[in-house]
Formats: sequence, C-alpha cells, structure tokens
Amino acid sequence: MAKKRILIVEDEIITAEDLRESLQDIGYEVPAVVSTGEGAVKKVAEDTPDLVLMDIMLQGEMDGIETAHQIRSHFNIPIVYFTAYSDEKILDRVKITQPFGYILKPFNDRELYTNIEIALYKHEMERELKESEQWLAAILKSLGEAIIATDKRGIIKLMNPFAEALTGWKEKDASGKHLTTVLNIISEETDKQIENPAIKAIREGIFYGIADHTILITKEGNKIPVDIIGSTIKDEKDNVIGIVLTFYDIIERKKIDDALKIFKH
Repeated sequence: MAKKRILIVEDEIITAEDLRESLQDIGYEVPAVVSTGEGAVKKVAEDTPDLVLMDIMLQGEMDGIETAHQIRSHFNIPIVYFTAYSDEKILDRVKITQPFGYILKPFNDRELYTNIEIALYKHEMERELKESEQWLAAILKSLGEAIIATDKRGIIKLMNPFAEALTGWKEKDASGKHLTTVLNIISEETDKQIENPAIKAIREGIFYGIADHTILITKEGNKIPVDIIGSTIKDEKDNVIGIVLTFYDIIERKKIDDALKIFKH
C-alpha cells in the first residue's frame, strides 16, 4: 500500500525537520515542508497531498487558519492543526475552517499518528458520504415522479425536476423553505386548504395517505389535481427525521373519469 503523503506547514526550521523525521519514522511520506501560507496553497495545488499538518502561527500575510480556509475552499484535503496556543479566540477561528484534528504542542509520535489516522479516516468517511448523496440525488432526479424530501421540521432538503415542473418552484428557491410554502394543497370539494399530509406524518410518525380530490396550487396560482403518497424517514431508534413525498399530476385521469360520468348519464 502506498504511503500517505503529509505536507508540513511550519516556519520554524528545527520544528519542521523534527516533524519530518517523526512522520517518516511512523510510516508517512513527506513530499515537502513549506514555511508560509502562500507557499502551502501553491504546494497543495501542485502536489495534492493526502493531508496537511498546519502550524497556526505562520509568518507572512496568512496565518495557518487563513491558509487552512483557502485550502478547504479550493481543495478537498483534510487539515490537522498543531500549535502551542489554545485560547478561545483561536479555537473559535479554527472551528470555522472545519479541521480534522487539533494537536497541542508538545506532542509525541503516538499522538501525532493517532490524530493523523483519525483525520484520514474521517475524511474518507466524509468522501464516501458525499459520493452516496450524489448517487441518491442523481437517482431522484432521474425518476419519472415528482419527489420532495424534508427534514423532521418540514423544511425542504431536496426536490427533483418533476417536482419543480409541477409546483413551479425551482429547487434552489424552495430549499430551506417550509413544505407548506411550496406544496400548497386544497380540497377540490371545499376549495379550502387541507392539512399537509407530510406535516401530519412528521407529527404522528406515520404517513396516512391523503384524501381524494386534492388540488395543488402552483407558485403561479394554477390548480392541478394530484395524488400524493409518501413515507417517513426514520433513524435507527425509529424516530422520524424526515419525509419523502411522491405526487402525480392526475389531470388526464380526471378527464377520463369525468367523461365516463357523462357517458353513464
């Protein structure tokens, strides 16, 4: 198995060389040691290491935190900080850059190895999760039904192109809005708004379906007869964490039904 490649960002020569030796001794490859934030960003772009070991206090225009922000913004590479400082202001800035580890000086080889291995593992899990989400999104977008998924509060997290076409809402505009804003449904018989089935499902933990003669009011105010089915999304403890709704335009079916009624009379 190829050795994992760790880029060191440290402006103290002695510390940097000690780190290089430690990393090589415990089985990593060190492709480079850089002393400035600007140099680190450039080296990451050129060399794509598996992980960056970043000192927070660097000389130059960018400190380690700003450098980490630049790297995280442009490259999918995990960062582990090492520093002698642990005050709250620094920690607050560190959190924003979403590091995969934080080591306080002085540290030994075991601490170094443990933090790096955990960071690499977390990064791999994050990558696999993102890949799974991309697969799921691609599948949902390709389905021939309108689909909307929400969290447990009814906030829209995803909708596919068919749902966009039926509701008149673009996903980028609907995302983050409450389901009732986008899926506005009324009873055809009373012309009054009915309780959204997703909201009831989230509240009671089960999807009951919906009564016939349901009308969807689109963003533009058009009325479309729809059938709605759905299911709750539950975690390992059987708690509802969201809901998936599938709905269909049944206007053609209604035309046939209406025609049959006329024929019978």
